[in-house]
Amino acid sequence: MIRSVLAAAAALVLASSAPAAAQPPKGPPVWVVKDADSEMVLFGSVHVLPPGMAWKPPALAAALRHADDLWFELPPGPAAEQESARLAGERGVLPPGQSLFTRLPPADSARLVRVAEAYGVDKAMLDRLEPWLAELALAGAAFRRSGAGLENGVEKAVEAAAPATARRRAFETPGEQLAIFDEAPEVEQIASLRETLREMEEDPQAFDKLVAAWAAGDIATIDREALQPLRRASPLLFRRLVDDRNARWVRTLDTRLKGQGRTVVVVGMGHLIGEGGVPARLRALGYSVTGP
Repeated sequence: MIRSVLAAAAALVLASSAPAAAQPPKGPPVWVVKDADSEMVLFGSVHVLPPGMAWKPPALAAALRHADDLWFELPPGPAAEQESARLAGERGVLPPGQSLFTRLPPADSARLVRVAEAYGVDKAMLDRLEPWLAELALAGAAFRRSGAGLENGVEKAVEAAAPATARRRAFETPGEQLAIFDEAPEVEQIASLRETLREMEEDPQAFDKLVAAWAAGDIATIDREALQPLRRASPLLFRRLVDDRNARWVRTLDTRLKGQGRTVVVVGMGHLIGEGGVPARLRALGYSVTGP
């Protein structure tokens, strides 16, 4: 879940057309999609960030000033956040008498105890949660340790910077997004939890490294360090989190591009890179797409 919150996930890294000696772009990358009468700017988000980061690329700022509509994964604002929390509490708690620790293999259960103690997470609370929600709770502890929060994330800043006249749109409802995790087979949930536990124990600076890679536009590092591990650990969850959603979103964006106007799309960074990413899928439909 750490990698899904940071960047969702992605398919293969796009091959760069720059010379081998070129340095990676400074700042998070921006993709621009065009047809005869539409322009769409795609920006990859980190949903939670430490305070005080200077990350906004000029191309995004310019696009926001003239945007007719903004697209996010979820509706912006506190109502969607509150609904996500409510649904997580309804769907992510085990039935009475059941225990996460006893559902996990012994080695995973032991590591869960160690990680919970190291990050100050209540073990009794974790024991009541389904694997996907336990992973989310642990990821939240890792973000808090880095001083990161939703209030500093990309979506909050973009929504605040956009003109009031720009329509706010969303690809998913909180219920639809939570169902991706909640309805995944438990074996896949446990595999993803296992990978996050390993990362939190063996590389506690992983989140900080990934934020630095995003801020530097280092797509290859994001794919290698955050996305490939999820792809290996839980292929089905990877497909549910990334490929299936990318395909749905591209159908929506294709319809939007067939109209007129200027659009800004802000989704997890991992949805934008690779052969299965949104820019590559739009390029395959015949649109002009520039970017990394």
